[in-house]
Amino acid sequence: MDSAELARLLTPEGLRLLDSLPPYTAGGGSDQVASLRRAGHPAELVAAVLTQARLREKARAKFGEFAERMLFTPAGLEQATRLRVAALHAGRFRDAGAQRVADLGCGLGSDALAVAALGIGVLAVERDEVTAAVATYNLAAFPDAEVVLGSAEQQPLDGVDAVYLDPARRTTGTGQTSRLTRPDDYTPSIDFAFGLAERLPTGVKLGPGFDRSLIPTGAEAQWVSVEGQLVEMGLWFGSLARDGIRRSALVLSRDGAAELSAPADSPDAEVRSLGDYLHEPDGAVIRARLIGELAERAGAGMLSEGIAYLTSDAPLASPFATSFRILERLPASEPALKRALRERGVGTLEIKKRGTDVDPAALRKRLGLRGNRTATLVLTRVAGAHEALLVERVTQ
Repeated sequence: MDSAELARLLTPEGLRLLDSLPPYTAGGGSDQVASLRRAGHPAELVAAVLTQARLREKARAKFGEFAERMLFTPAGLEQATRLRVAALHAGRFRDAGAQRVADLGCGLGSDALAVAALGIGVLAVERDEVTAAVATYNLAAFPDAEVVLGSAEQQPLDGVDAVYLDPARRTTGTGQTSRLTRPDDYTPSIDFAFGLAERLPTGVKLGPGFDRSLIPTGAEAQWVSVEGQLVEMGLWFGSLARDGIRRSALVLSRDGAAELSAPADSPDAEVRSLGDYLHEPDGAVIRARLIGELAERAGAGMLSEGIAYLTSDAPLASPFATSFRILERLPASEPALKRALRERGVGTLEIKKRGTDVDPAALRKRLGLRGNRTATLVLTRVAGAHEALLVERVTQ
């Protein structure tokens, strides 16, 4: 979206037309274009509202029904915090007693929106003109939310008692962008963010794969997964960090929220012999290095040193892991495995792997599966040796 497209959209005609559209459906775009053009709407406006309708539909995964009253850019939506997660961020500022929060690099304003909804004043700063205009629209319902076009590094913080930053981790632009892999290239920079944290309560949202060696000693690091998808790592400083917690895995699902936390990385559990069950920890638990903490609670051991699978003699009913019942130990060599699966009539195969250099899609093709049975295969190491385990999910 460029400034001209946004200007067309932010007119009474544009907004009325956008809100009048039925829910966006893939494949129906050409029919909608023709219908809107026959109704006399300019081609440029039709393109703008249909693009926005498509983004709103995509945004439902992050914003639910609120997406229908928001505006988006493709790049902004890619990095925007899910509203459910943003609400948890906002709760930290409320619990810390913050009165006015600076959201430096606010993007579309999702985190600022969640903070403002709690009655906390917000100074939202965004350097991209189009994105700042979209954030202004999204925050218009909150009189104590101010959007400023400018640089996070140069923004005065008078009257601000806490800061939130979601550094841009993609190349500049509002359309298709590419991911930045070096923290030094983020905007604002990591050094700037950590410098602010030395003088103000600060929250910093980063990708879940952020280099752990760069995490400051005094920060609380929390990895968050939503419906099994690892979505972010948050660093919290000062009064926004909780006493005694430096590592946390927050798991959000349809059933609610569950958290596993510790004062530091937990050491891995001891390797034990293969039990009747295999457990796959949630990605947030793995990234937070709390597998040992989970193993201790579950009475489980490591399947093999350095492999993020646990095993026990009993199923594990936990939001922090998926349990599988081990049905058989199959031959690990590909020709023997192929024969074994054919003998069992397996035609549809889910392949999970850890600790082995296998491309599941390529292997599945080479296996030439035939049959009407569906199965799950785990390729991994057990006590250091390569194994193929035929398993089934344990439903909780």
